[in-house]
Amino acid sequence: MNLNKMIDHTYLKAFGTSEEINTLLKEAKEYNFKSVCVNPFWVEHANLELKGTEVLVCTVIGFPLGANTIESKAFEAKDAVNKGADEIDMVLNVGMAKEHNYDYIYNEVKNVKAACGDKTLKVILETCYLTKEEIEGVSKASIDAGADFIKTSTGFGTGGALVEDVKLMKSIAKDKEVKASGGVRSKEDVDLMVKAGATRIGTSSGVKLMQGLVSDTDY
Repeated sequence: MNLNKMIDHTYLKAFGTSEEINTLLKEAKEYNFKSVCVNPFWVEHANLELKGTEVLVCTVIGFPLGANTIESKAFEAKDAVNKGADEIDMVLNVGMAKEHNYDYIYNEVKNVKAACGDKTLKVILETCYLTKEEIEGVSKASIDAGADFIKTSTGFGTGGALVEDVKLMKSIAKDKEVKASGGVRSKEDVDLMVKAGATRIGTSSGVKLMQGLVSDTDY
């Protein structure tokens, strides 16, 4: 397992400045991470700074609440792709998930996937707010609608990735992929998530993970 190529090296705090983002990009190049995950404002800058490297640019859509309209999420995704995003992590509508309106989730994901074109779409379920039945329902709707990944968490909710949730998600994703994010703080945590079926890890602690250290951050 090449740990570095499983990591989406992440900075999504509201108060990130050029200095923090440039540090993230420098670290991503040094460790050759799979991607950097940044807010949409930084996509164009990240794309320019990472030219000539293997590091992908990932951004978030409808973040962190997921309560945007389908139309606004689709526009945001298309805009991000036009500015150089390789991967899109979209928060689904958690309220509709709680109502078990899986047709809405399907339609939402399908529209955003169409806006992404051939770029990778990861759908964030925000599992901390969902029952096991709801995780199963939105996972199936998202995969059926064309999602390339289903992802556990934003890192801004009440909890992060749980091994049992990753196992459940992978059982539904089958040949599609699962991203574990939120609370993955050590190499041991990574190993547990991978064993459960995750193929990508979202974390702001990529450097510490590569150094074999334990992080004290929530994301």
